[in-house]
Amino acid sequence: MPVPSRSAMSSLARRTNPILARGMSTLWTPQSQPVIPQRAPLVDPTSRGFSGAGPPAGSAQSWLSDNSSMIPERIALSNSRRVVVKVGTAVVSNSDGTLALARIGALVEAIKELKNEGRQVLLVSSGAVGLGRLRLGLSKDVVKDPANVIDRQACAAAGQGILMSLYDVLFQRVGISCAQVLITQSDLLSRERYSYLTDTLDRLASLGCVPIINENDVVTGCSELDTQRVFSDNDKLSSLVAAGSDADGLALLTDVTAVFDKPPDQPGAKRISIWKDDDIEIGEKSTMGRGGMASKISAARVAALGGVQTCVASGYDLGNIKKVFSGEDIGTLFPASARPNKRQRWMRFATTVEGSLTVSAEGRHRILQNPVGGVGSVLMQDVRNVTGMFDSRAVVSILDEDDKEIGRGMVQLSFQAIKDMIVPGGSQVASFHDTQVVMRGDDYVILDS
Repeated sequence: MPVPSRSAMSSLARRTNPILARGMSTLWTPQSQPVIPQRAPLVDPTSRGFSGAGPPAGSAQSWLSDNSSMIPERIALSNSRRVVVKVGTAVVSNSDGTLALARIGALVEAIKELKNEGRQVLLVSSGAVGLGRLRLGLSKDVVKDPANVIDRQACAAAGQGILMSLYDVLFQRVGISCAQVLITQSDLLSRERYSYLTDTLDRLASLGCVPIINENDVVTGCSELDTQRVFSDNDKLSSLVAAGSDADGLALLTDVTAVFDKPPDQPGAKRISIWKDDDIEIGEKSTMGRGGMASKISAARVAALGGVQTCVASGYDLGNIKKVFSGEDIGTLFPASARPNKRQRWMRFATTVEGSLTVSAEGRHRILQNPVGGVGSVLMQDVRNVTGMFDSRAVVSILDEDDKEIGRGMVQLSFQAIKDMIVPGGSQVASFHDTQVVMRGDDYVILDS
């Protein structure tokens, strides 16, 4: 077989890979004899503003140089490996209720880019009710009426299939598998179902599949059907999913560019770059969805407390997804707190309490010395009062003597058993019950003050 000429190989290299072409003269000879190559620079030093050789590509110095202009709080967000993207009704549909095809297509392309960077992506998408309303020929006013439960459920049933079929086609076109995950309130209230749900999401993400998550509004989504509500909209749902699935970052995409200190249409409104429990003025809710800016802020805080770097940004420009996870200063960042363990996350964010225990000052002190659980149990000698009607293993609030909630956890005894061991008047406990364990140290979580 004839050996290609050196000029032919160099010409091919220049057309296909300029970097390879720079080292071609040292890697190839007409006799095809390998020689020791001289190291060629992989990056033009002047392209990054360096004088001289600059730091080697891929070195720690180079990485620090790349991030030198990034706000320090945003570096962790740019390093997120597993991310959740939440898009609302205003993003996936137009004002007349029709599908915003260009935005949905751009969303799928943006998710593909994230996956090409080696990230795992979970998508929380609203829009089923709005799409179903258009398909069934109902007006916005009819669907928005809180008392009109059945029509809203019917719209969700008609719209979810439309939404999911479009996502499936678009993701298949870019070579990505997706899966539908519909969640109810009960899936989070039950610790066993919560565990199965989060494990399933973890498995789907690890398989390279994009879970497309929405509330199952056909059977839930209103106070009449859900007496115990963990989340009221997809903003809160996305924060619970992000915290429960061990996500590193969450992008809450909305119809405004960020959180402002007052409604952005008012004069003098300023964007908040990094959230620090700011005192702000809240505007109105979204038109077809159930969320609003207050909902976004509450959801972002829940995710951040669950150990997830969270950014609220505009969803109208889907290029913002890449910008958010590249660490650019857009939207409003809610920095993550230390991540609680899975049981603590469930107790803190995904439960509704069935009663309360009021503890003494001594009991409060011992509990607060055990913020991560596993050390100090709540004993009968600590209990001053009990409210509610609950069985053992129920989740209840822990109150101090000023009725302030300091924690919540699972009790070992029923309401009646605890009440029977409290001396009438609630000031003392019968001595032979003093060491009875009411709540184990690893069964409660401390809430922030």
